[in-house]
Amino acid sequence: MALDWTMLDARYQPIPLGDETTIMSIDHDSQVEFSLTIPDAPPSGAAATGGNGGVKMMKERGKLWLTNKRLIFTAPKEGKTKPSFESLSVPLDAILSSKFEQPYFGANFVVLDLKPSPGGGLTDGTSVEIRFYDRGLFEFVSVLEKTRERVVYMKRQAAMEDDENLPAYTSSGSAPGASNSYTDTPPGYVA
Repeated sequence: MALDWTMLDARYQPIPLGDETTIMSIDHDSQVEFSLTIPDAPPSGAAATGGNGGVKMMKERGKLWLTNKRLIFTAPKEGKTKPSFESLSVPLDAILSSKFEQPYFGANFVVLDLKPSPGGGLTDGTSVEIRFYDRGLFEFVSVLEKTRERVVYMKRQAAMEDDENLPAYTSSGSAPGASNSYTDTPPGYVA
């Protein structure tokens, strides 16, 4: 997951990765709000330097794309002020957990806990709140969860296939030139 690393075209839309397809998009300006919470790294041990243990919060409204590989948010560049962040690209397998919130007052929102990419400008414990202003959120959360489950399943399948390609285990006794006599046996044990 990386902050402001999304490659965008001239129309300020994300450039797809290889074999990436868009599943859902909300491409009307300011219809989606992303509230990004980035905890500061606390000082470790007796170190006097490091973070102060605080939290950096950034909030922008913009556009959202859900693809078969990642969740992408872009904030519009037009306007009087520069946005606190221009884009956020989250690989679906970097979403550690999601929680659908339905408050008594206010709009529904989803909270995603994210695993940051090294050098991506974010820290462990980063989370994002997503709110929609022109539609319900439940359909999006459902599609996001199904797509994320599929990505995680495919990643696990690929890892299992890699494990199956490991060489077969052979004991040291069956290796060529090895003897079947053991010199370090427990007392009273005859091999």
